Amino acid sequence: MKKPLVNVVGLGYIGLPTAMMMASHGVNVIGTDFKKSLVDTLNSGKMTFQEDGIDELFQKALASGIKFSTEYQKADVYIICVATPYDKDTKRVDASFVVAAVKNVLEVCDKGSIVVVESTVPPGTMDKYVRPVLDLYGFIDGQDIHLVHAPERIIPGNMVRELEDNSRTIGADDPAIGEKVKEIYKSFCKGDIEVTDIRTAEMTKVVENTYRDINIAFANELLKICRSDNLDVYEIIRIANKHPRVNILSPGPGVGGHCISVDPWFLVGDYPELANMVRMARHTNDGMPDYVLERVYALLRAHKLTPDRVGFYGLTYKEDVDDVRDSPALQLVELMHQRLAGTPKCFDPMLTTEIIEGQYLDFDKFLNDIDVLVVMVRHQHLKQNVDKIKGKIILDTRKCPFDFQESNVVTLL
Repeated sequence: MKKPLVNVVGLGYIGLPTAMMMASHGVNVIGTDFKKSLVDTLNSGKMTFQEDGIDELFQKALASGIKFSTEYQKADVYIICVATPYDKDTKRVDASFVVAAVKNVLEVCDKGSIVVVESTVPPGTMDKYVRPVLDLYGFIDGQDIHLVHAPERIIPGNMVRELEDNSRTIGADDPAIGEKVKEIYKSFCKGDIEVTDIRTAEMTKVVENTYRDINIAFANELLKICRSDNLDVYEIIRIANKHPRVNILSPGPGVGGHCISVDPWFLVGDYPELANMVRMARHTNDGMPDYVLERVYALLRAHKLTPDRVGFYGLTYKEDVDDVRDSPALQLVELMHQRLAGTPKCFDPMLTTEIIEGQYLDFDKFLNDIDVLVVMVRHQHLKQNVDKIKGKIILDTRKCPFDFQESNVVTLL
């Protein structure tokens, strides 16, 4: 039996690892992206981002015959992995990238093809935005083209393991089509794969990220309560989590990435009168960069220092990745610009090129120009260079699991 050809559309943080994982497990895969420079880089044998295990996976995929192109291919199955941002005013999903990708697929595909949307979308998106496109191109939904929603479930920094181990959800109108798609994902996925309807799959993914956002918001609110009454929030959370039915996440300087900081807004936008707790959690977490600034200014006043002697360590949204999407540190930098506080000094070991003004690429020079170090991300690099920050005043927003030896002041968020 001939193996189906899979065309993965969108070779970013989700699409590229997915394509490589499938290829390295025997699936016939070609990846498509409109960015010629990205495709050229991949075809030259170079990866476009770094994290543990990704280079090895890339080499396996190349050895298995994966191809990359800027052109959409005639394939049996299309897997769309493009961005789904939200409108900042209405809080509703912006499905334009998904719609554009589907249109491009319909330009080349044969009847009977399966179109899988992996992009995270709120319930009703496939019905409202994707199905009408089939009519525009004269395809009969469920007969000429089969739609499926299989939301991604991985996070930068741990992609390879999570692609293999995390359970997956496949939403399909026709259970038989869902089973066909399940077989493709079973080539590499060791977790449970649930086949359900499309709207359930849409809601399930949004709910997963919203749950985490609310949990983090509770931790951040608890942080503020404990600070107001001179209590150790980290000790309180540690002890509370010993209860078998309690799992409070860690407080921090905000929520970033393209999942937890975005997906809950879909519910707020679509259910404005019902998603009250979701809205409050979003406002709490979005307000944390401002809270960090308040703590920084208090520290400066206490030590009679000026803002130009402050340095922010970490611009990515989480440790040991080069992903800066919706990063709390970048939000904080923007707040400082809005308040005319000058250009803040910043450093991130995961970034090898300058992405903002005031960013240093040399750690030693960065440290030489500051007295106060604000830890926004706990990269392993900091642990490996902890001896270099002796004598600095430190505001640790992440409760780093190592000692800042011989520092003047170490203050937790």
